[in-house]
Amino acid sequence: MSPGFMRQLQRAREMAGVAFRINSGWRCEVHNAKVGGAPESSHLAGHAADIAAVSSSQRFAIINGLVKAGFNRIGVSRTFIHADNSQSKAQDVIWLY
Repeated sequence: MSPGFMRQLQRAREMAGVAFRINSGWRCEVHNAKVGGAPESSHLAGHAADIAAVSSSQRFAIINGLVKAGFNRIGVSRTFIHADNSQSKAQDVIWLY
């Protein structure tokens, strides 16, 4: 995992005030393909993590912490939040799974 990504993720966790249970962090190409990850996934470069989120209030706290920590690439699923700080991809985006 990118050290800068990890520092930013730690800041987000502190700002969110909730535990971050990471479902997926760095992935090799084989595992990324197996789980249906995008071929250019930020997980492959250690710039992304999927954080478990099972309730609306938990999703809000996590997203709030991520935004406060400077994340501007966020994916929202029913069961997880994707946090991504890749500088080579579109910025200031939130998407749904």
